[in-house]
Amino acid sequence: MTFCGLLFFLFAALGVWQLERRIWKLALIEQVDSRLRAAPVPVPDVTKWRGYDASANDYRRVEAIGVFQNDRETKVDALTERGAGFWLMTPLATGSGEILVNRGFVPTDEASWSRPQGRVIVRGLLRPTEPDGRFLRPNRPSEERWFSRDVAAIARARHLARVAPFFIDADRSGAANEPPIGGMTVVTFRNAHLSYVITWFALALLSAAGLVLLSRDRQKPI
Repeated sequence: MTFCGLLFFLFAALGVWQLERRIWKLALIEQVDSRLRAAPVPVPDVTKWRGYDASANDYRRVEAIGVFQNDRETKVDALTERGAGFWLMTPLATGSGEILVNRGFVPTDEASWSRPQGRVIVRGLLRPTEPDGRFLRPNRPSEERWFSRDVAAIARARHLARVAPFFIDADRSGAANEPPIGGMTVVTFRNAHLSYVITWFALALLSAAGLVLLSRDRQKPI
């Protein structure tokens, strides 16, 4: 009986935890959806970069004005719905600092791509840095092998003096298939919490049923 009682409280606690997680996930999805529908806002000013929490502003639509430093672009390994290739990360000099811009996807077999000159307006999604690389595939700056969009590491490798602690995933611009192809940010959130809630509470009910049956057996006369 004690064991069934412990299982009941354990499964019930897990069910409540997953219910709270589901509420949090639904609120996050609604928040991100509202950001994606909103008009672009000016990118955070350089005075706000120190200590800026990019994760709290993930997927916010922003706009920045500056000049691309095309001689300092970085290729970051990418595997997309269009196949293998790389993200083209290019610093945007704003006059007060640099902002890394993911201009978009370039297929592996592409030998050239557009490099805008002069003052440009960049619109896209604000994204937090991706430090260190991917699982079992760390970034190797000395070998020019990049597996994640690590803002600080790229800034050091490209000798950027004052870089924002976030990057921008640029919207699609130009011809549909002309690289780099922007606007390929995948915005999905796995939300299987309801099935977990049902599973844990069902197990809690089974444990409770087992507790009742054992209790009845003990009450039967010998």
